[in-house]
Amino acid sequence: MGFNIAIDGPAGAGKSTIARRAAEELGFVYVDTGAMYRAIAVYLLQKGIPPEEKEQVEAAVKEIQVSIAYEEGEQQVLLNGENVTSWLRREEVGRMASSVSAIPAVRQALFELQRSLAEKEDVIMDGRDIGTAILPNAELKIYLTASVETRARRRCLELSQKGEEADLAEVEKDIRERDERDMNRETAPLRQAPDAIYLDTSHMTIEEVVGKIKTLCQRRRQCEG
Repeated sequence: MGFNIAIDGPAGAGKSTIARRAAEELGFVYVDTGAMYRAIAVYLLQKGIPPEEKEQVEAAVKEIQVSIAYEEGEQQVLLNGENVTSWLRREEVGRMASSVSAIPAVRQALFELQRSLAEKEDVIMDGRDIGTAILPNAELKIYLTASVETRARRRCLELSQKGEEADLAEVEKDIRERDERDMNRETAPLRQAPDAIYLDTSHMTIEEVVGKIKTLCQRRRQCEG
């Protein structure tokens, strides 16, 4: 049985970056669940299936096989055998993933894969409902967040570094809308697990956040050992 760290939080909080870095330094396997939902979103966008057409989405999910592989320690997401990792950070993919991730058929398609990984390995898994639904018995749960303004600035910087233009006001608006959807959806809404540690990173560097998580992990392992 692996030691599991569940990291939940809103869009743009830096979950993936933090979880990936912490996993590397702790020697854990990093599982980016958001990337799995984004892979499904890529398929739906390619097929021109809108998120509000739930019956079409549910039918499409039956044609989708999402799996993960690791190349030099980096997670690669495969959609029906094709590596779609380079597509996953696109804005339209993120919006689609946020819209369809509440559909039960979509969640069930990935549920077993996510849990089976956690049973076998020491993993850090990040998403929206890891500590509340996917890994409710995780040894360490963290709710990672930051102010909307901070998250928008970080996202704009990320896009700028990729050579993409971004309007701060539009990015902030998009983040607020995604928060609203994620926190109020019927299935597995975003919320802090009762036993999760709240960690606001608005004024913290990546190194500081990773160091905090490593310390929390070491303390928890000592308590359990």
